[in-house]
Amino acid sequence: MKLFQREQRSLFGEILDWMLTPLLLLWPVSLALTWLVAQGLANKPFDRALEYNAHALAQLVTVQGGRVAFNLPQPASEILRADESDIIYYQVLGPKGEYLSGERDLPLPPPPPPDERPFSGEVRLRDTELRGIDIRVAYIWVRVPLPGAPAALVQVAETRSKRSVLATEIIKGVMLPQFVILPLAVLLVWLALVRGIKPLHQLEERIRARKSDDLSPLDHKAVPMEVAPLVDSVNDLLQRLQESMATQKRFLADAAHQLKTPLAGLRMQADLAQREGTSTEELKQSLKQIGRSSIRATHTVNQLLALARAEGGSTVVQRQRVDLARLVIEVVQDSVPRAMDKHIDLGYDGADPGTPGVWMEGNPTLLKELVRNLVDNAINYTPAGGGQPGMVTARVLPDRFAQVVLLQVEDTGPGVPEAERELVFQPFYRALGSEADGSGLGLPIVREIARQHGADVLLEDVRPGAPMPGARFSVRFAASADD
Repeated sequence: MKLFQREQRSLFGEILDWMLTPLLLLWPVSLALTWLVAQGLANKPFDRALEYNAHALAQLVTVQGGRVAFNLPQPASEILRADESDIIYYQVLGPKGEYLSGERDLPLPPPPPPDERPFSGEVRLRDTELRGIDIRVAYIWVRVPLPGAPAALVQVAETRSKRSVLATEIIKGVMLPQFVILPLAVLLVWLALVRGIKPLHQLEERIRARKSDDLSPLDHKAVPMEVAPLVDSVNDLLQRLQESMATQKRFLADAAHQLKTPLAGLRMQADLAQREGTSTEELKQSLKQIGRSSIRATHTVNQLLALARAEGGSTVVQRQRVDLARLVIEVVQDSVPRAMDKHIDLGYDGADPGTPGVWMEGNPTLLKELVRNLVDNAINYTPAGGGQPGMVTARVLPDRFAQVVLLQVEDTGPGVPEAERELVFQPFYRALGSEADGSGLGLPIVREIARQHGADVLLEDVRPGAPMPGARFSVRFAASADD
């Protein structure tokens, strides 16, 4: 039951509802129970008086001349009639039901059960009516000292007016204070809630008073124990946000630095081409340098967009069933012309497309980007020329027992020192002493796409200890069920 309906949930209102609703619902129940208890309390003293009068009248039943008689002295009669606030009735019947004294039309009690003796001497009580008035009756069966004679009946009754008056007085005495206590209790609950949630308002004010660049953690000791987990969660979020913003700032700074070099080269070569007296050969050379710089800038921008697309799609990645072997072969075929320009032997050595175990659930566009960056990275860092041409090999190896499909791209280049194997996955990091062309974004893109597909990237040497140990990148994906 909601006492206060709101468009938006309120913690204050929710607590107030759950505290006041039971209180207001239990109030009428309390009234009913109090009424029942008051009725019982009002009946007890008057019932005792009736029982006493019934015993007293039973002692006046005697036998005179072989007959049952009832003699009511004047003082006893006056005691029965002494109550001005109520009317008291009595009736005495002989063993054969003959009238001896009292009210003739007082209703008779129900007959006792067959297995129960009617003259047990126990006073019993019942409610009935007399001339349309509700009355309370106490009756007793009196043993008569005559051979074979049944028991005589003595009944004493009174109206219920005194009982009703007393019950009403008890109700008034109990319930009237509640009409004052209930609003006071509501007010105290309200004030207690206002005071109880005051720390939340203070926390809100402290957060609102902060500057937009202030991501320092909140003091969880200044809030109640129940709110401390929430503050700790906010602090964790602030820490992650601070790290994310620091990463973005560093990324933007590195991106600006990476773009500055080719753009500066473009401007310098344009200025050289515009000088007076520039020969045709010098002009061609400048245009060639401009083309190289523009290609490098375009590649960097494309890599930045690819990384942003990969990171931006971390929330929801549209997946479908993909033949990883076919996808890798397509990327290898697209990269063959570039490998041939560097005199590098690029090939595929793995499972055939459609082979059981090469299927997986993933995003084809992102997976192609992952494979393309691994292949481009291998081509960039594999030396060209020399006595033996460089080699780059891509593989797709299914493992149906482990329910995984393994992608490998290896080369015959200088490899990556063990100390730098984690650093190469950071944006814009370039291995020291390397003159290979690149933006330093390929491997971060690979790791991000692999993470979105629930995979890890492993980097190791192909020929450990050799002068040119080569590098092998392995990505282990979860395989999907075959058709």
